[in-house]
Amino acid sequence: MTTPQPFVRHDVTFPSGDSRCAGWLYLPVGVTSPPVVILGHGLGATREMRLDAFAERFAKAGIAALAFTYRHFGDSGGHPRQLLSIKRQLADWDSAIDYVKTRHDVDRARIAVWGSSFGGGHAITVAARHPELRAAVAQCPFTDGLASALALGPVASLRMTPVLARDLAARVRGRAPAMVPIAASPGSPALMNAADALPGYEALQPPGKAFRNEVAARVIPTIAAYRPGRAAKKVTAPILFCVSNTDSVTPPAQTLRYARTAPLGEIKRYDAGHFDFYTGETFEALVRDQVEFLTRQLAPAPAASTH
Repeated sequence: MTTPQPFVRHDVTFPSGDSRCAGWLYLPVGVTSPPVVILGHGLGATREMRLDAFAERFAKAGIAALAFTYRHFGDSGGHPRQLLSIKRQLADWDSAIDYVKTRHDVDRARIAVWGSSFGGGHAITVAARHPELRAAVAQCPFTDGLASALALGPVASLRMTPVLARDLAARVRGRAPAMVPIAASPGSPALMNAADALPGYEALQPPGKAFRNEVAARVIPTIAAYRPGRAAKKVTAPILFCVSNTDSVTPPAQTLRYARTAPLGEIKRYDAGHFDFYTGETFEALVRDQVEFLTRQLAPAPAASTH
């Protein structure tokens, strides 16, 4: 066993589009020019919702980590608030990569991306667009909007039609967005209504932090049409897929089909639900596998010993 390395965490911001993204940069102490992994979250989630737990483990393994929050959410910029735009989120990933390349305290030639859930789908898309990346991790990734819509159920999907119409009208008139819940109880209209969705989101909340459980409804048709799994075959870097065998949100069968098309893909499967990935024993198993993979691909150096 290697000894965990100490790290320091810096509050950072970087420009993206018409605004900025807020993030945390974790730097291993005593390591000159460490490799770096960029972490982005899922639907409407912010970095406070357990991205720090993963980033800390990577930093302790000698890998710098940038965990960021998308524009329109949390303490990042962007108006209107709670706007979930796939195009803008992918631009935020590009901006995060650009930002890392401007820093002199990390190795700009050894960059990886790590995404979870909806961010896992983004990680596939981003890795396909950035052949210079050394590695990617897609955790319980959203890979196919149609498959996820079918998992949600047609009745719940149809019940969101009126609020979608209201939001599209609000957009045209320049009014405040009409919102739809991100997570709700089974049968309720929401982007996710599996039995474990709402408790799962609530379990990711740090003490004293309120989760805004809503996004502008205009995202609904774009989510259904988003199929980032199709880009897996274009990812030239090694990519690790961490797949839940019982995933209620991102059906595993379709994800595995896509994962097998990645030229240098590796697949790890876990008998745990989508929201179990962030805490407890499942988190420990996942982060062990991810540290092993990223260490293999990024070759972090041990901290310099002090005499």
